[in-house]
Amino acid sequence: MIVVKQYRCIHSSSCLCTKGHLSEDALFLVFQQLNWNPRLIATLSCVCKWFDDVAKRVLWKEFCRTRAPKMMLDLQSSGSHSVDGNWKALGKLLVYCSGCTKGGLFNSVQIPGHFVYRTRFSRTSGKSFLLPQCRTDVLYVSDPCEHLDQGEEGDVGFFRGVFKSFSMSMVRKMLIDRDAKLHPTEVCPYCKAKLWSMLQAKMIPRSAGGRLGAYDDCVEYYVCLNGHMLGICTLLPLSDSEEASEVE
Repeated sequence: MIVVKQYRCIHSSSCLCTKGHLSEDALFLVFQQLNWNPRLIATLSCVCKWFDDVAKRVLWKEFCRTRAPKMMLDLQSSGSHSVDGNWKALGKLLVYCSGCTKGGLFNSVQIPGHFVYRTRFSRTSGKSFLLPQCRTDVLYVSDPCEHLDQGEEGDVGFFRGVFKSFSMSMVRKMLIDRDAKLHPTEVCPYCKAKLWSMLQAKMIPRSAGGRLGAYDDCVEYYVCLNGHMLGICTLLPLSDSEEASEVE
């Protein structure tokens, strides 16, 4: 598919390629051959405002469609041509573990964020993170990214997720009905939107720990206004986790 240019050039005044820059069609074909490499897309975005605009509208969208085609098809099946937040934020969520900082959201250990090669996101697993009255919502959740011997209890896992049509979800409605407070300072590391604490809202079901292979009282996650989820858990020892899986 060749992308039709829809926006005027918005180069910055310091941009070195104000004359004879590549067309959107050429950029599309180049990155198609590069299999929508996220690191190269991020690098291109730093060149100038025009490249950043093309990356946000076109390249990150194609990256998401290539990396998780079934998931993207479902997220857009309500008829929207976009996603909650933006394509760049969703692309980052697919490949980036946000980690945590002392004094930040989780206030436990210092673990730097990092890129991950590939992560599986599951709609079925997402049901385990929702209260029974909210299980008509669609939530995709990643497998935990394990960081060994980092927490006070042992191994720590980070997980990420995204809601379909969060603005119309039962989770959002319940958060509003319960007068849940947005975090006063921290924002979503993917889209910079404000965050709700699902722990403070008492909306974390026991089934979340079982799905993660974690202790029930050591699971915490946040959801932002655009429906991106990020969380942390203390993982059970492997033998206990295997037993929990068998029971489930």
